[in-house]
Amino acid sequence: MQKIEIVACELNGQSIAFETGALAGQASGAVVVRSGDSVVFAAVVASKEPREGCDFLPLTVDYSEKTYAAGKIPGGFFKREGRPTTKEILTCRLIDRPLRPMFPEHYHNDLQLVSYVLSYDKVNQVDILAMNAASCALMVSEVPLVEAIAAVRVCKIDGKLVLNPSPEQVETSTIEMIVAGTSEAITMVECGSSEVSEDELIEALGFAHENIKKLAASQKELAAKAGKPKTVVPEPAPEPEVEEVVKSLIGDIKDTLSTPEKIERVEKFRQIDQKLDEQMIARFGEDVAGEKHEAAKRILEATIYTEMRRMILEDTHRIDNRGLCDVRPISCAVGFLPRTHGSALFNRGQTQSLGIITLGASRDSQIIDGLDDEYKKRFLLHYNFPPFSVGESKPMRGPGRREIGHGALAERALRHVIPDDFPYTIRMVSEIMSSNGSSSMASVCSGSLAMMDAGVPIKAPVAGIAMGLIKEGENYKVLSDILGDEDHFGDMDFKVAGTEHGVTALQMDIKITGVTLEIMRNALQQAKEGRLHILGKMNEAIQTPRPELSAYAPRIVTIEIDPEKIRNVIGPGGKMIRKITEETGVEIEANDDGRILIISPDAAANEKAVFMIRQVTEDAEVGKVYVGKVKRIMNFGAFVEILPGIEGMVHISQLEHRRVNKVEDVVNIGDEVTVKVIEVDSQGRVNLSRKACMEQQGEQS
Repeated sequence: MQKIEIVACELNGQSIAFETGALAGQASGAVVVRSGDSVVFAAVVASKEPREGCDFLPLTVDYSEKTYAAGKIPGGFFKREGRPTTKEILTCRLIDRPLRPMFPEHYHNDLQLVSYVLSYDKVNQVDILAMNAASCALMVSEVPLVEAIAAVRVCKIDGKLVLNPSPEQVETSTIEMIVAGTSEAITMVECGSSEVSEDELIEALGFAHENIKKLAASQKELAAKAGKPKTVVPEPAPEPEVEEVVKSLIGDIKDTLSTPEKIERVEKFRQIDQKLDEQMIARFGEDVAGEKHEAAKRILEATIYTEMRRMILEDTHRIDNRGLCDVRPISCAVGFLPRTHGSALFNRGQTQSLGIITLGASRDSQIIDGLDDEYKKRFLLHYNFPPFSVGESKPMRGPGRREIGHGALAERALRHVIPDDFPYTIRMVSEIMSSNGSSSMASVCSGSLAMMDAGVPIKAPVAGIAMGLIKEGENYKVLSDILGDEDHFGDMDFKVAGTEHGVTALQMDIKITGVTLEIMRNALQQAKEGRLHILGKMNEAIQTPRPELSAYAPRIVTIEIDPEKIRNVIGPGGKMIRKITEETGVEIEANDDGRILIISPDAAANEKAVFMIRQVTEDAEVGKVYVGKVKRIMNFGAFVEILPGIEGMVHISQLEHRRVNKVEDVVNIGDEVTVKVIEVDSQGRVNLSRKACMEQQGEQS
């Protein structure tokens, strides 16, 4: 039995405890992290030897929210956890992204991180605990993590920054930011905000990092107490002869890196690969060249990496000859598809997103059932990245973690501009038709344009831009609107989306061990200039939402009635609501709070349905005239149905001006009569008069 070690960290009155030794003794490293009654477990296992022929980090992250943690039994037929939910996939990405740059460059052992939520108190959020648990599990294992990664959530509520708020508090915040970092620098940011300024974001980032330092220190303290000796990663043996062969191709490499068009550049890189193989065979012979093939490819990649970065840092020369702050050419078109509810085509360089909007009723919303209470989601953004968009041929599968992550970022950027009282469910689909850098930000632009084309009354147009970074020592350059190659060989992918008034979403990933607040401040300012430029180009296509919805979109009319009258609309066994829908062709959604939504593309049908609902929910009004049907006759008068389910009595004295001896002398069952409500007594009984209507008619004549 292992010795249990615990280290606690206090953050603004919150206690987060790291514990190892209690669970999963056969894993390379395992920890339990507790905050309040929320408990998250993480374990890591590393293979003993590197994966043969592997030139990347084979890291797999799995995160699962066990429903027992919140005292729930899973739904569905099997009654057990199934495929990962969207939230679980996004949390996997939150764990993976800040950790991946923290491994030695040549560490290629198979590595699996598994995290479970064991207990959840619905106050202390478990995604943050899982991020810290994953890093801590690596810290106490033999895996050579360069630095401890800690994470916090920061919100701004009523003008004040709040650390690790509850889900209820998040609902009222203007900033929700997840920040990961080391004790020295920030490594990852995921943020949604309500058109806030860049200065507010920098303030939140600084606040987050001060608390990250404390969590990172606690992880290091636990590792010092209970950690295993770290695996030593050997550097690849030098290959000076291979380096000579690669250096002989430097002229071709420089020429290729100065080729603006991606397709031509890819072809030139293919020719360099081919030439390298030929020269290796000529130099070493076929057998030896095969043995040195992997080293040759590694050195070639490193040479391209070094030369591209030198071009930018020393010559301020980018691959496509743009200036550091320049955005590629942009073109936009709305109404691209004739029968959809809204559509837009957004082109930026060789990146192209086709955005399509579909409007539906609240019944089309997505029901989200997880550890927190069930709720309905009315804005859905789905991002598709087919292989043809980058000129590849691959099997078409369902959305992977990358697609789900990119869609979530674009959704976060756009949802803040959708009015809360807009009654429709909105599904936005981004079909990436071509990609060469930042298709997620192109999806933000196409989504904003498509919503305006659909007539969605968004508060302001939204645009997005991806920034890059090349940094060597203290020398660095920030790049606007990065290409795919600049992302691949660069140090940072910094995506910013927002309106002309402020930022609505922010995401940062890096490949180095961290960036300073100064670099982030410069990147945010440069991103703002690029964002405003893109918004100006989008405004040339459409500036404001169309005043009317598409002719093919459903019309939703909302009326409010007394909640007690909902049963009148539904009727016995649903008889009344079926009658209304059959006669009008509309769809009706009746809510317990008294709101009734009537849905149809036919305005006349909506009006008829409203009239019928008003009839069955209206109360008899004193002084109002109704045309009713005689239902029953008594010796003393007739009972007339003036509204569905509401009958009133016409006393025999109120039938005519003259004396009436027998009710049947004036009316019979089934007759339609015009009557006026003269009284509704304390018991709700309605008294009617036919005579009063005859007096009114006489006065009018």
